[in-house]
Amino acid sequence: MQMEVTGLVLAVSQVGDYDRRLVILTKERGKLSAFARGVRRTGNGMTAACQPFTYGIFTLFAGRDAYRIQHIEVKNYFDELKTDLDGITYGSYFCELADYLTRENSDDREQLKLLYVTLRALVKKQMDYALIRRIFELRALALDGEEMQVFSCVKCGNQGTGYVFQASQGGLLCVDHCRMDYDIEELLNPSTVYSLQFILSTPLKSLYSFSVSQEVQEELDKICNDFLMEYVDRKFKSVEFLDSLSCNPED
Repeated sequence: MQMEVTGLVLAVSQVGDYDRRLVILTKERGKLSAFARGVRRTGNGMTAACQPFTYGIFTLFAGRDAYRIQHIEVKNYFDELKTDLDGITYGSYFCELADYLTRENSDDREQLKLLYVTLRALVKKQMDYALIRRIFELRALALDGEEMQVFSCVKCGNQGTGYVFQASQGGLLCVDHCRMDYDIEELLNPSTVYSLQFILSTPLKSLYSFSVSQEVQEELDKICNDFLMEYVDRKFKSVEFLDSLSCNPED
């Protein structure tokens, strides 16, 4: 049976001498794996398309045990990322996280949209990559059902009284009472709270359109690291290198 799907290549692995296995996040069927036969042979027309970040329309043949790729109509290669060490590292991490969060035959079209728009933001280079990372993490986890509670105290529902963050509770705690149960002293910068609210409520088309101070970025980094440690049970290959990119060489 032949079918067409629109999707983005999350990962590629070599199979034998000439074949490749692609993991593709699709609009129609969630995440799926498909094989490109003979794609490493000289003159194969699909070689350039069988790479991570390729976005397009994939014509597949559904065999008894696996999908086989017959044709790829490429809409975007995201070639700009492949010549930028930081860009390709961040992009690879976003694909790894999307691979972890998505499933076969599930409705993951919103994850696909988020990933595509995020890669576009990397290419445009109008925002700091570190901020793009935190935006993607928070939105991707929210789409997966782990949305951080940032609009009121997660325990009592109070609003506007100042907050601290507690990963084990899934969000913000008010300073008046609920934070006392966790012995947290340092209050969040109000701009950090606003940034979290903006990230989780803004339409996708306007999401990558702001900047933050160094202080707010540092708070977002700590919040997101703690949140992922609490709700994601996997270490990603690209994260250690990503974290090394963000370190000051003089530290």
